[in-house]
Amino acid sequence: MSFTVGMISLGCAKNLVDAEIMLGQLDRAGFRITNRPEEAHILIVNTCGFITPAKEESINQILEMARYKKNGCCRVLLAAGCLAQRYARELLAEMPELDGLMGTGAVPRVVDVVMRALAGQRVMAVGEPGYACDSPLPRLLATPGHTAYVKIAEGCSNRCAYCAIPAIRGPYRSRPMESIREEVVQLAARGVKEVVLVAQDTTWYGLDLYRERRLASLLRSLAGISGIHWIRLLYGHPDGFTGELVDVLAAEEKVCRYIDLPLQHVSRPVLARMGRSGNGERFGQLIDGLRRAIPGLTLRTTFMVGFPGETEEDFRQLLDFVAAVRFERAGVFKFCPEEGTPAATMPRQVPEEVKEERYRQVMLLQQQISLEHNRSLVGRQVTVLVEGQKDHLYFGRREADAPEVDGKVFFTAGDNIIAPGDFVQVRISRAGEYDLMGELA
Repeated sequence: MSFTVGMISLGCAKNLVDAEIMLGQLDRAGFRITNRPEEAHILIVNTCGFITPAKEESINQILEMARYKKNGCCRVLLAAGCLAQRYARELLAEMPELDGLMGTGAVPRVVDVVMRALAGQRVMAVGEPGYACDSPLPRLLATPGHTAYVKIAEGCSNRCAYCAIPAIRGPYRSRPMESIREEVVQLAARGVKEVVLVAQDTTWYGLDLYRERRLASLLRSLAGISGIHWIRLLYGHPDGFTGELVDVLAAEEKVCRYIDLPLQHVSRPVLARMGRSGNGERFGQLIDGLRRAIPGLTLRTTFMVGFPGETEEDFRQLLDFVAAVRFERAGVFKFCPEEGTPAATMPRQVPEEVKEERYRQVMLLQQQISLEHNRSLVGRQVTVLVEGQKDHLYFGRREADAPEVDGKVFFTAGDNIIAPGDFVQVRISRAGEYDLMGELA
């Protein structure tokens, strides 16, 4: 009998890469792949365990997929990923619906785990977190065919007080540069035009493996690959922007003028309690330097409000910084105490209603800033990577827009036939807080 596998992947892009690798190995082993859970004999939920809402979503998704044991073809239901890594024994004890678990280190062994589960074993393949990826593994892309995420490292060694990722994914482990380049060459041969480099901290790349930061060298190497048009960098750390890296970001045409720079906060006392360095003055100097060196740069950041001990003065510093720096993109989230992290038991926890109000204020300010940035584009012509069509409108992204987290450009094209993956010129006619409207130039 030929078995069919369905996969639901939750959480971040790094988790999605793991899901794609699992699907690629299952496909190579002869399993059929479906995106219809009612057709699947094996269902795998690739879970997220980063914060409480993500854990709750993962549990709910497992329970939702368990319905297909009664109402579908499902014979085996597995949980993989971060939640399975962190709470393996609890999940097996409390969720009889599950036929097995795979931790973050079991990704390369997915075929063996599935076969054992089909044979009737209740598998717990959970050991050391994360896995080495010294050579490219087979992948089935879950993204549009013209865009792919590429994981350049696994784990994290930063030890921020609020974050459980080092416990879930292990310490930082860079992939060899040759392995990453080989994978991107393969992706380009499959028609991928945009690669998005991800890791818990992309700017740390190389420190463990080569004893020096090698992200700039990696970008230069990847920029030489034929067929790749955009190389996008996510999850940079403010301590990691060396002069060499900035020079590469400014000079290499294929490297997007887009920096994802999660700052988390700007108050020195708050950052110190978080286990992070820096302050608003230092971050402002870094950002001024980046904008001078890289004309047309788009900056995305992430801030956390309501961290234990955050005072009104701390929050006012953050709000003033957002107003002064005027990031093109910014995400905001409320501190959520994560079990097993130092921040979860810190004194002076901020009440939920205060977190909510601070979140609201930053979001409202950033929405206005984003709208003003977008309105400045009206009348201008921009390059758009086409992603698809909805009704009479095409849509896509600019160099300034990362997949999933940023806005889109919607445009009309008259009688022109345009395909996903095409690069086109669009004249912007209208602007919203996040999305743009225009017509084919």
